[in-house]
Amino acid sequence: MTKAELVDEVARAAELNKRDAEVIVETVFESIVSALHKGEKVELRGFGSFRTRERGPRRGRNPKTGEPVDVPAKRVPYFKPGKELKEFFTEEPASSGQAPAVEAQAAAVADPASSTEPPPDGTGSGAAV
Repeated sequence: MTKAELVDEVARAAELNKRDAEVIVETVFESIVSALHKGEKVELRGFGSFRTRERGPRRGRNPKTGEPVDVPAKRVPYFKPGKELKEFFTEEPASSGQAPAVEAQAAAVADPASSTEPPPDGTGSGAAV
């Protein structure tokens, strides 16, 4: 899913125009980046958390010439998926024919008018939201 597709999805789901949805998406992204820049942790319950990690200096190699290169220490952002997100990708489909709660929520986000039943092919909701 691209940022433009995300803006379209937010506009549709919240019944907003695209301009307002774009402001919302941009504000969320800017808030996450700003918090990470300050060294803060951003936790979105049920989805995951964003943090930064310190990478120490190391000796690298220039791939073009093969010469050794000193790579300085740096902070890098990383994402850790939450329990519900992990379970969405690791659980087997329920044998009773009912979707797990997370899959039902994802299906509702992808198409609120649809039922909570999983698609017949068993691939999930098909939306990368």
